[in-house]
Parts: sequence; C-alpha cells; structure tokens
Amino acid sequence: SLTSFSLLLLNLEEYYFEQHRANHIWHKDSHHERDILIFCVFLTFLDFYNVSLNFIQIPLRDCITIGKHGENGANRHFTKAKSGGISLIFSQVYFIKEHNVVAPYKIERGKMEYVFELDVPGKVEDVVETLLQVSTCWVENSKQTEITAILQSRLARTSFDKNRFQNICERLHMECKAEMVTPLVTNPGHVCITDTNLYFQPLNGYPKPVVQITLQDVRRIYKRRHGLMPLGLEVFCTEDDLCSDIYLKFYEPQDRDDLYFYIATYLEHHVAEHTAESYMLQWQRGHLSNYQYLLHLNNLADRSCNDLSQYPVFPWIIHDYSSSELDLSNPGTFRDLSKPVGALNKERLERLLTRYQEMHEPKFMYGSHYSSPGYVLFYLVRIAPEYMLCLQNGRFDNADRMFNSIAETWKNCLDGATDFKELIPEFYGDDVSFLVNSLKLDLGKRQGGQMVDDVELPPWASSPEDFLQKSKDALESSYVSEHLHEWIDLIFGYKQKGSDAVGAHNVFHPLTYEGGVDLTSIQDPDEKVAMLTQILEFGQTPKQLFVTPHPRRITPKFKSWSQTSSYNASMADSPVSPGEESFEDLTEESKTLAWDSIEIFLICVLLIIKLDSTLKMFSKESKMLQRSISFSNMALSSCLLLPGDATVISSSWDNNVYFYSIAFGRRQDTLMGHDDAVSKICWHDNRLYSASWDSTVKVWSGVPAEMPGTKRHHFDLLAELEHDVSVDTISLNAASTLLVSGTKEGTVNIWDLTTATLMHQIPCHSGIVCDTAFSPDSRHVLSTGADGCLNVIDVQTGMLISSMTSDEPQRCFVWDGNSVLSGSQSGELLIWDLLGAKISERIQGHTGAVTCIWMNEQCSSIITGGEDRQIIFWKLQY
Repeated sequence: SLTSFSLLLLNLEEYYFEQHRANHIWHKDSHHERDILIFCVFLTFLDFYNVSLNFIQIPLRDCITIGKHGENGANRHFTKAKSGGISLIFSQVYFIKEHNVVAPYKIERGKMEYVFELDVPGKVEDVVETLLQVSTCWVENSKQTEITAILQSRLARTSFDKNRFQNICERLHMECKAEMVTPLVTNPGHVCITDTNLYFQPLNGYPKPVVQITLQDVRRIYKRRHGLMPLGLEVFCTEDDLCSDIYLKFYEPQDRDDLYFYIATYLEHHVAEHTAESYMLQWQRGHLSNYQYLLHLNNLADRSCNDLSQYPVFPWIIHDYSSSELDLSNPGTFRDLSKPVGALNKERLERLLTRYQEMHEPKFMYGSHYSSPGYVLFYLVRIAPEYMLCLQNGRFDNADRMFNSIAETWKNCLDGATDFKELIPEFYGDDVSFLVNSLKLDLGKRQGGQMVDDVELPPWASSPEDFLQKSKDALESSYVSEHLHEWIDLIFGYKQKGSDAVGAHNVFHPLTYEGGVDLTSIQDPDEKVAMLTQILEFGQTPKQLFVTPHPRRITPKFKSWSQTSSYNASMADSPVSPGEESFEDLTEESKTLAWDSIEIFLICVLLIIKLDSTLKMFSKESKMLQRSISFSNMALSSCLLLPGDATVISSSWDNNVYFYSIAFGRRQDTLMGHDDAVSKICWHDNRLYSASWDSTVKVWSGVPAEMPGTKRHHFDLLAELEHDVSVDTISLNAASTLLVSGTKEGTVNIWDLTTATLMHQIPCHSGIVCDTAFSPDSRHVLSTGADGCLNVIDVQTGMLISSMTSDEPQRCFVWDGNSVLSGSQSGELLIWDLLGAKISERIQGHTGAVTCIWMNEQCSSIITGGEDRQIIFWKLQY
C-alpha cells in the first residue's frame, strides 16, 4: 500500500517516475527474510516502503554499482537471465518515518548492498536501464538535461486516456503537457479540456489516476506566475476560499493562455469577473472586511496556498505583546503600517541604509524577504511538519530558532539583522492548530532545557482561540482601517518598485521581483534550475496591483465585521441588491403621484439633427405644455432652476447663458462669457459654473436681482479653469468645493475650487465624456462616455478603481453611491451594480437616445427625456 507515501518525500525539483512491487531480500544467518515492499524509481532517489518499518531513500548519486543480482564484473553491463533480482551497492541511505512517525530523517553511512526481487521478473531489465540512465546524469554532471529529456520523452510517448472522460459524448477541445502544482511539489502529466470538463492525468498515476473538474462548477480562474514566469493557471470552484481546486504549471505560455481563454469564454456567461479596483470599491464602502480585502488582493497578486514561494502575505498589526490587556483604542498598540518591517527599528534601518549606500548595483536594502517558503513553514511547522522536512533535507530547524513565542518572533522581526518577515492569513483565521503541538512532534529541546511544544502566547491572550479572536479584532479595528492602505502601497502598490520604494525603504533583492531575471535567456538547464530554485526558496514579491497611492477606507460608514470561518467569511457582498428592485413605466395614477412631488419640470430638448432650441415648461395640474421659449437659433445644451423657483438658467451653443423669469415670462438677462458653445452649467450658493467648447470652465459670482424681472444680474469672473480641449460636461460635489469636468478626448479632471487648482487628470475614456457626477459623500467620481464605459474614480488619489462597459454610449445617469441608472444611446435604461461590477437590469424606455435623467431625493421617482421628444415618468417598484 502507498497510503502513507507522499510526494513530499522527494527532494525539490525531483520527479516520481515509476513504481514497482518487490521483495527486499535480507541476508541473515544464511537465511532469506522477505518483507513486502513498494519499489519506486525517482529522479535522484530510489525509494521503497517497508510496511512494518519505514521508508528508505537511496540517493542514486551515492550508488556505486547498479545491476542484476548475481552478475559479477561491471554491474552496469548485464545480460538476460531468469533472475528477477536487482542489486544496488551504495554508500549512504536515509530512513524516513520509522514506525510511521514524522521525525527528522536518519542517515546510515558505509558501503552497503540491497537486493530487490521484482514481482514481475520481466521488468528487471527496464528498471535497471532507467536506474542506470538516471544515475549516469550524476556521473556526467548533466543531471537536469538528461532528466528533462527523460521526462519529455515519456510525456511525448503518452497522451491523455480518453476512457477517463465522464461522458462518451464529450468533445475534446485541447490537450497539452503540464504539471500539477502543490506545495513544494510539481507532478507532470497531461491536461485535457472538453466542452464540459477539465482533466489532469498524472504521468505516474499519483495521487490518483485522474483529476476532474466540471466546468459548470468553476467560479474563478487566474493566470499565475510560477518561478516569476507566466506559466501558471489556478482554478477555483468556490467564491471565497483561498485554496484552489487545481493549480497547473505549463511548459509553454501559449498553452496556458489557450486553456485560460477557453475556460474564461465558458465563464463569461456564468460568472462576473472581479478586479482589484472593484474589490477596492467594495472595501472602501464597508462591504468587504479588511481580512476579506487582503485575501482578494493576495489572490489577484498571484499569491496561492499551493505555492509556498508566493504564499498569501498578511501584516503584523499589533505592536504590544507584553501587556496583560490589549487596548485597541490606543494607537500605540499598533505597528506603524506605513513602514516595512525592516524600517520599524530606526537603529537597524540606519545600519542597513549605510550598507545600501556602499553597495554596488544592483542595490538592495534587505538580504531576505518578508515572505518565503521557509517563513511560511516556520509558522506552520506544527501542522505541516513533512513540508518542513522536505524543504530542509529531512531536518527541523534548531529548537531555539523555531516558532516558540509570539513575542519572541515579533522582537526578532524588530531587532534581528536578517529577519523582516510578515505574517500569514492563519493569524487572522479561526483554526488554532498551527499554534498547538497536537501531533506531539519532537521539535527539539531549547538551551534552557524546555522542549518545544505549543506556541507561547502574549499575556493578553488567555488561550489560542482568544489570541486569534483579538488578532481579528485588531485587524478590523478603526486604526487599522484608517491605515491599511499604507501597507497595501508597500506590498501591492506604488511603493513596491522604483524611486517610491527607495523612499519608503522598501527595496529587496532583484531576484524577488518579476522581471528581475530572464530565465528564458539562460541556456544551461542546470544553471536555470539552480536559479529557479534560488527564486523559489528566497521568496517573491507580489504582482504589483496599483501604481498610484491607494485610497483610504471610508471609516465612518463601515460596520464592525466578524468572521464566521477561515478563508470563507459568510458576509453579504453588498446591502440591498439593485437586482431586487425594478423600474417600470408609470400608470396614470403613478404619474399623478410623481407630478404631486414636482412643482415644475424643465427639459432642454437637445436635438443635434433638428437643432431644436426651445425651453419647454409643463404644469403639474394639467400635465400639459405651458410655455415654449426660444432664446436663439442654436440648440440649448442644459438648464436649471434657481433656488426660489423664480428663475430658469439655460446654456446654448451660441456661446451664451440665458436667464428667464418664470413670473414675468420673459428673458431677464444674457451672460456672454465664452468664445464657443456653452456645454453645461451648474449653480450653487450664488455662483455659476459654466463649461464650454472653448476649453474652459468659468466660475462666476452671481448677485441675483432684488426684484425678479426688474433688474439684471451682476456677474464677476472669479476663476477660469483651463483645459487642453473642449469641455463637454461638469458637475459639483455637495459642498461645491470640488468640480469634475469631462472633455471631448475622454479625460476626466478633478478640480479643487477653493484654490482653483487641478487635483487629478485621468484619461479614462476613448471618446467624449458624456456625463460626470460625485458620489453623495464626495469620495468618488462617476463618468460615462461615448465608448460605453462607466468608470469610478477615487477623488483622493485620482485612481481609476472600477471600469465597466456596455455595448453603446451612455449619455446620462443618476446614482446613489452604490447603484446607477443610466440612459443609453438606443433609449434603454440600464441599472448598474457598482459593487458587483455588472449590469443588473435593462429597461426599454425611449425610442431615441436618453438625453437627461432626474431623480428625487428619496430615489423613488424618476423622469427621463429623450431624442424621441418623449418625457417619461417612472417610479421605483419594490
């Protein structure tokens, strides 16, 4: 039986080729004792398992002779014989898992001979030939070249067994060679995808003959870097779990990309894709906890629990591990999240910077990384001891260097000359097993004489469960929520590379960064494997997700979260789903209700073809057109009603802004303030804001007439906001301290009106920006364009944090900060779920483009106008 066998018994970069059943023949008192064994051929070891005792590993590099039993002379040359025995004479052997107990490997040295008798004698020649072929690699110092050749030859001679298909009607779409990746192990085989299933068949049939995943169950797929190369693909059948269902590494990037494209095409109609920006928006608005958001960022940055060199990284949060009580209201309790671990100790940092200045290129500040396989297993040794033994050639670390105490580990990260490690997700999960030596492992004795056992907890934790709960509380605390974006800048963001990384004292060894070394340019296979091994063992910097400063969280609005399980917190992604509501055309009764809440409704009918320049006013009582006013022979672009409902302002393509007195029924004033068409106007607190195709936005101080209709307004130009091209739309935030403008070339500009300065310029559309608006809390800007895109921009940083597309221009919209109702070129109304990054509903409205939308403060009534000359009234139907 191979039930106790694990691929972790292999060395790194070692392949499991074959297995054969055999008897191990012992010579004792001239009698033969036979034990039942499993005989396996590996890349560098000949391993066999004695059911009653242990695994034994014989390094092929330590073999003196290999041949048929009973032959003399040069054992490498054998003749056909009836014997089914194989003889190995070697100088070193490893004994592993004696009595099935996980413990450091035992080594026996000296010249020895083992004889094996295969159950199938006819296989002897083939097995000996394979052993000689592999062992020759060590003699000729061409190990990797020969092993790669053997592996590729075996893969080329085999193909996926189509008898493994779940259904005889399945259609094959693609087959290629790949390796299944699990922690510290890669297993070669064949990948096959059909119209309904994804399959992987290991070349050696281990741990099972075929791995099968139904495409219908797939929820997420991600391209991965493996060894800093674009060769990985990870498939998830769950929404939130960190651990995937399969991780594949391909030999060619094109094979990876082809398989990804096929699965992604299948998922297009089933699963919504999430980006770092869409998760950021959810996190900012309190719909994701800090823990959830960090998990998502790790996932998007190629961090996987299947790859220990890219294991998910979490921050040290707590600084105080000595007090009897943990005070989460005290900022001194927390670590400074704006600095990497290596910069937290000022004296140590000064020494590191001195060395950095004296260093030749390429320079780096830290000789070790904040996340590596060794660090991950340092924390997890109590639940993954076999992984540690695999990584460290059969040994545990020195007892005094083990993960003995939380406080000791934190102190060493602050003071140690080469220790800059961060934490892993388990510190903020629910499973305490990594803190407890429940397997009763013999992890050694410390210098003080005490045995290494459970992890020593800080005084403020009464138990492992209490420690994790308080760690989770700290992660979700107000302080961390207000500062977590600073740590994200270091690990996933703009301070990860370049001059910003230097300024933040965040520079690691070049081999840890993507692009730090070009493995494809290394011709020698053994040199390439040595470099790859160094990369995998040293640790890798996450893929950069953000290139501008990460926005802060909107702390006053988020709730206090509590997790329900590690990696799978069952929380609602958003509050009331827009999909649970629908807009429907109003009945006559509904129209009456809508009219009752609106004193006057104004609509500028902008018809580019017909150039209709009329301002139309309707009565709520008669529901009939009351007035139709024409100011010029050119089209009107926008209109608004001043406070007091006495004056209407309208802008025109004739470069003017017109003031109309409702009480006196006549034009009251004309502002000739631009050199080209006025595209949009806004009014707030006696100030007029006008946008124009003359590439300016002007701010005017407007003094209203004392008696409506008797005196003209007086305007002074307060500011002129210069643009490079025509401005097509503007919008103010609620306090009128910020203004957003959209241009004909697709640029969105955010202005600080208190200083009349440009804060951000974001080229985010490929055509005209049709409409813009601030969120109710002024934290975000939304823009729509002729390219059909709907973009969300963070006001603080200017970062484009979400972009969704439709198949036609979106001319106008209204939104409440979470969901959006937009009017499209075809006349459809679209309801967008910003947090879910999708269109949740389509409603047929007008037969021509929707040109304007109005919504009341309660978000219960909607009025739309379109190029079909129709005004439609809507109500929110619950």
